Amino acid sequence: MMESVKWLHVACAVLSGGGFFIRGILMIRGSVWLQARMVKVVPHVVDTVLLVSAIALVSQWGWAALQLPWLLAKIVALLVYIVLGVVALRAGRSKRVRVLAWLAAMLVFAYIVAVAMSKNPLAFF
Repeated sequence: MMESVKWLHVACAVLSGGGFFIRGILMIRGSVWLQARMVKVVPHVVDTVLLVSAIALVSQWGWAALQLPWLLAKIVALLVYIVLGVVALRAGRSKRVRVLAWLAAMLVFAYIVAVAMSKNPLAFF
């Protein structure tokens, strides 16, 4: 059962990162597609399933999970990724700021994936 949840989590992570990449390209190009209902709704659905599957996986370990350095690193990086994503796709005052935030968010996403795969908070470095 938990193996299925793990693969659901991985699939949603790929969809979430890929979707964010595509929305960033749309933002850079000034595409009207960025305003499409599906482009606005699907990421929330994917990210919700991603979060629920993460909680299900962590619940296996209980509160002890919060003592795993790699997991704490992922959680902190996730918060940074969310803030950068908001700046990139909504709150950035200029296109330059939005593009820089998008690039930084993509780097943070790569860090999260590296930590998840290696179970090492220093894996990216």
